[in-house]
Amino acid sequence: MHGKRILLGVTGGIAAYKAAALTSKMVQAGAHVDVMMTESAAKFITPLTLQTLSRNRVHMDTFDEQDPSVVSHIHLADHADLIIIAPATANTIAKLAGGFADDMLSTTLLAASCPVLIAPAMNVHMYEHPAVVDNMKRLAERGVMFIEPGTGQLACGYVAKGRLAEPEDIMEAASRWFSRKELLAGKRVLVTAGGTMERLDPVRYLTNDSSGKMGFAIAEAARMMGAEVTVIKGRTSVAAPAGVRVIQVESAEQMLEQATALYSNCDIVVKAAAVADYRPVVVADQKIKKKGDRLLLELERTTDILETLGERKEHQFLIGFAAETDQVERYAMDKLRRKNCDWIVANDVSAEGAGFDGDTNILSVYGPDGLIEALPLMSKRSAAARLMELAAVASRGGEPE
Repeated sequence: MHGKRILLGVTGGIAAYKAAALTSKMVQAGAHVDVMMTESAAKFITPLTLQTLSRNRVHMDTFDEQDPSVVSHIHLADHADLIIIAPATANTIAKLAGGFADDMLSTTLLAASCPVLIAPAMNVHMYEHPAVVDNMKRLAERGVMFIEPGTGQLACGYVAKGRLAEPEDIMEAASRWFSRKELLAGKRVLVTAGGTMERLDPVRYLTNDSSGKMGFAIAEAARMMGAEVTVIKGRTSVAAPAGVRVIQVESAEQMLEQATALYSNCDIVVKAAAVADYRPVVVADQKIKKKGDRLLLELERTTDILETLGERKEHQFLIGFAAETDQVERYAMDKLRRKNCDWIVANDVSAEGAGFDGDTNILSVYGPDGLIEALPLMSKRSAAARLMELAAVASRGGEPE
């Protein structure tokens, strides 16, 4: 963290006292720390305490502009390498999820483009309330990172989940993010995502249940590790992550064309898209009219994109996906060998929590010698981050840690 600029947001919970220890530890680690407090936070810990520990003025009032050469909340947002909010109350999380800007902290967050790390702290029933759960999910979908609260004695008397993570844990998470950011620096990563569409006529097509969430999570993880990322996307149900180049395609043939055109300049390729195996032999120019009790369609094989990339592989580290419903390891290893992949990431899509459109996944990463690592049920973002950590090391010839 040495030399990094950290913006620490402190909100109005009893755990605000831990912000003092966190500030001190970050300063000792060589970080430049700017503290921003809500009015409620100042009821629990004084601005003077955090000013003394950070050695910088504490910001509370949006309109308290002491430097006429800058607009404070924009200046702070522009220069921060990381924003940490600890503790983050249910109210602050709701305001950030809703895009409100009614105090210094929420206004600054709207102007920020750097990563945000949130450490919630509240009563267990508040933490588990559907509104709070939904707000955290919305923020996570925008790339916000969370440190789960711990379980223990809460100020309200409960012994349950909801207490703020310890300063050491927050420091470790921040340090891990900074170190991870360099893992793919200078690398070019190509990701395919979503499902392809094979036209029957101008209004109908063949497709699948892929949402694009896993591919987008991989692209986001690669970008956060410093890579230059391009996503070739088919049909998806969610928006692509910010900060990546997006190429929209429709059919398997279009995805093949784009992938092969970009392939030679890529270092790591992750083919997470669910590509159609077959397409109609004839595509009607006009809408097919209903007639008779049956309609027969003649289909032909599409070109296998992963196999094509495997045949042309030179320096690229090629990762394929295998969505299976049985004998996962057998089919994954067979696919890896047939298609000349470095890794196959397999999942049993029939398992609970591992389906196409969900926010979680269960993955097994296979290399030429068999299983490399099995990832248990976790969010697709967490699974993608771990996958790309492993790939960053392996693509440089190292052993997974």
